[in-house]
Amino acid sequence: MRRLDVSAAGVLPATVPKRFIKLLVGLFLLPAAWVLTQTFFMAFARTTIRNQFWITEEFWFFSLGVILWLVAFFGLPRPIWLYVFGHELTHAIWVMLMGGRVHRFQVTRQGGHILADRTNTWIALAPYFFPLYSLLAIIVYGICGIFWDVAPYRWILYMVIGVTWAFHLTFTVWMITKGQPDLYYGGTFFSLVVIYILNLILLSIMLVLAAPEITWLSFLRELFQNTVDFTADLTLLLNRAIR
Repeated sequence: MRRLDVSAAGVLPATVPKRFIKLLVGLFLLPAAWVLTQTFFMAFARTTIRNQFWITEEFWFFSLGVILWLVAFFGLPRPIWLYVFGHELTHAIWVMLMGGRVHRFQVTRQGGHILADRTNTWIALAPYFFPLYSLLAIIVYGICGIFWDVAPYRWILYMVIGVTWAFHLTFTVWMITKGQPDLYYGGTFFSLVVIYILNLILLSIMLVLAAPEITWLSFLRELFQNTVDFTADLTLLLNRAIR
């Protein structure tokens, strides 16, 4: 099968991207990625073991959705057209969010593209950190909640989010390995760091919403403390290296 190119190609930036600057920015973002990773896994491990989050409805049905999708992704024909459609639609949505206009929207199983009057890093990378189908599932659930009592069916929402989030994650990783043009816009290294951080932020938000033991304040407090500890350790290491 020929390479599947999914991008916002067709819009040329007004100036040549300063990729060396974004490379430096990506390097400076690595500590933030490390601290956020540490905070997320510490919070997840604590609530899972100490507060038995693993036996909750949210955890089990979300995990079931993830497992079902992984079985489908690796064992069945992949719905490439569905991914390409969501990918290009996400590009188009972010173009409009940035005040631009989309002039052409094309999707096939072999790939897709949009033509728009503007592009930037957020537009180029949006499909890799913006789980469109998970958001649509939440919106549909919220609309249904206006007319009916959907509380007894929350488990369906958790499972659908598990499926759609895993859909987003597996296709994101799969497409990145194919060398997508979207990543070249701001430099591959910078783009990968940004994609990782933004996906981890979304996972952290989902964890706080799903685990009642974790509050926004407690998570941010732990994030701040880990930042302070990391800065202190790094300063000590640099002082030793200078000496």
